[in-house]
Amino acid sequence: MMTAMTQPRPCSIKALALDLDGTTLRPDNSLSERTVRAVRACADRGIRPILCTGRAVQAAEEYRAALGLGGPHVYCNGAVVAEMPGWKMHTLALQDKESALFCAALARKTGFYFQAYLPGSPEDPRHRLVSERGGPERDFYRKHTGMESEIVDLEAALAETPGCIKTMFIAAAEAQAQVRPLIAERYGGSLYLAGSLGPFLEIMSSRATKGEGLKAALKILNLDSRDIIAFGDEENDLPLFRAAGFSVAPANARDMVKAAAGLVVGSNAEDAVSAFLEGFFDLKT
Repeated sequence: MMTAMTQPRPCSIKALALDLDGTTLRPDNSLSERTVRAVRACADRGIRPILCTGRAVQAAEEYRAALGLGGPHVYCNGAVVAEMPGWKMHTLALQDKESALFCAALARKTGFYFQAYLPGSPEDPRHRLVSERGGPERDFYRKHTGMESEIVDLEAALAETPGCIKTMFIAAAEAQAQVRPLIAERYGGSLYLAGSLGPFLEIMSSRATKGEGLKAALKILNLDSRDIIAFGDEENDLPLFRAAGFSVAPANARDMVKAAAGLVVGSNAEDAVSAFLEGFFDLKT
């Protein structure tokens, strides 16, 4: 429950930082009409919705388009801030090749599934998703995001690019617990590791977090972080919360995220984000 000390005033809020999976989207990855109406009503009042997602630009595009949002948005957990529509890249924080190859070697040794996002080209700015093998994890990711990795020799693919947007293991919690300490011990503060959506362990440059991405977007928009409400449910949303003036987590969020939030609302299955927006801003949708 919000207290008088923590509750922001509706008139002071200039933007919303919206995580997608597990927060704004329903459990089946759909975007409800109620949520579309609420977010658009906020935009109509001059409150800027900013997507802050772990998804690649093309994997989030159907939701951005459905919400009718332009301007800068945060993708790939903050590794990318892109102006949409149009694919204008404002920021691109790449993971270095050496650490990506170390993770790939670790995946081969353990048998855990691993994939990497590579930057596009000026001719085709879409992110390129690559892996060294197929499997049920690759199929799961395709069903969830609509993106299917190309099967490649990762070392050869990395030789042709300046680095990775992000890399990720798709594995159970016990498997993640095996590789995460090894990566953290070797690379210390040069990498940012975060869990998302249960089986995803995402690895990025330490300059790539949703919090850093949001700061970059706010600078472009000339907005103050104190005037932002952030919404999120996973470990990768914690930096987003720290970069915003107030934070909201759905009931289905991880315990660590609910503990960090200024307010916990209903679940994403109940359209809790739109319910909050309707009540907080007294929307008539």
